[in-house]
Amino acid sequence: MTLLETLNSDMKQAMKDKNKGALSVIRMVKSTVMNEQISLGHDLTSDEELTVLSREVKQRNESLSEFEKGNREDLAVGIRSELAILAKYLPEQLTEEAVLAIVQAAVTKTGATSLKDMGKVMGIVTPQVKGKADGKLVADLVKSTLS
Repeated sequence: MTLLETLNSDMKQAMKDKNKGALSVIRMVKSTVMNEQISLGHDLTSDEELTVLSREVKQRNESLSEFEKGNREDLAVGIRSELAILAKYLPEQLTEEAVLAIVQAAVTKTGATSLKDMGKVMGIVTPQVKGKADGKLVADLVKSTLS
């Protein structure tokens, strides 16, 4: 079942349940996926679907941090609920320890010794954790491992 099929099914269920919050998020994600499909001119692969979902999650995480910095808990609550709905469509997230193990393996494989080699390490790590870990977490772990 493709992401669009899953979104359509969940959208119908949200309508039946009269869950306006979930319906709104599902429609937004569906729209983004369809726009990406139109711009690429073909049905999305699972990697491309994952990229779209990751972008949506990243945008909401950035909004959440800004709302928390501005002491806008009323807005942060809404973003958290959107993130919970989006999490349902992402693969299971890796733990920090699992990401660290992948980073250390990549550092060993590349022979990286300083922050100048960060690009090499990220090039190996990123495809392995795509959609399964936050990019900021990965970058922070690579930096701490290399420094």
